[in-house]
Amino acid sequence: MSKVDTFRALHHGRLPGDPLVLPGPWDAASARALVDAGFPALATPSAGIAASLGYADGSTPADEMFSAVARITRAVDVPVSADVEDGYGLAPKELVERLLEAGAVGCNLEDSGGGALKDPRQHAERLAEVRAAAGDRLFLNARVDTFTCGDGDPEQAIERAALYVAAGADCVYPIGAPANVLPLLRAGIQGPLNAYAKLDGESPSPAELGELGATRVTFGPWLQRRATAALGEIAQGL
Repeated sequence: MSKVDTFRALHHGRLPGDPLVLPGPWDAASARALVDAGFPALATPSAGIAASLGYADGSTPADEMFSAVARITRAVDVPVSADVEDGYGLAPKELVERLLEAGAVGCNLEDSGGGALKDPRQHAERLAEVRAAAGDRLFLNARVDTFTCGDGDPEQAIERAALYVAAGADCVYPIGAPANVLPLLRAGIQGPLNAYAKLDGESPSPAELGELGATRVTFGPWLQRRATAALGEIAQGL
């Protein structure tokens, strides 16, 4: 079975409370540490990689992002999905080729840019073009940004998700959706649902997010933040 087939299979047949947990490495060393800890797949965070390269979130040049993803995929044997933000303005065919060259089995694609939501039908057309270029070689995770760039209307998120699934998205990611909205999103969205977990000691755990309807859980830059906090505690002698 190919890595992308393995990755796709990890999203199906999951029980409530047992979501696929995809931690986010920001470099090769953190990727190896996560695999050694037992995780079966990884999902790079654009914010985490940006910070590791000295850029603000959303400011990483495309070449540097793809190079960082390639270093991570070379370092581990498990499937790695890549957050490539809104695709850096690349044509669908070039975007697919660069992801495959970097060794990624999938990608996140945002439906916002510059802090504003994109037209959902136009974004769905772009997703369909990416799907056509990729065939079954990439797992497409369509990010829905209504909770971060819009008014947070769950129905709008469900409507966007339906367009993206129809365009060929394998999974939908309503980033920033409140935990209490996840059951409504789960009921209205077909296929796997990605939820965002905060490692702040107060937000729901991955298992709890799974019970609320999440198929998979990602952390964005939170693992990197936790590592930084742990180092701070060591420096303070705690």
